[in-house]
Amino acid sequence: MPMQMQVEYPETLPDALAETRQEFENEAKLAMAAKLYELKRLSSGQAAQMLGINRVEFLLALHRVGTPAIHLTEEELLSDVRNA
Repeated sequence: MPMQMQVEYPETLPDALAETRQEFENEAKLAMAAKLYELKRLSSGQAAQMLGINRVEFLLALHRVGTPAIHLTEEELLSDVRNA
């Protein structure tokens, strides 16, 4: 059974961001899942499950909150390019 968490926010916040209540809440959930993924606290699959979407949809949505989909250091990336 899924757990729930309640977050309080000012009633005027969605309007201030020119969003509906649902759009704001979806964006906030994405931001939380993306940050936990970025911190390596959740896998992409776990983060996607938290949002009720599939893993590919989650990875494609990360750009909306400025989170990279791949966590590679410059050295790892160069090594991958050399070995490609």
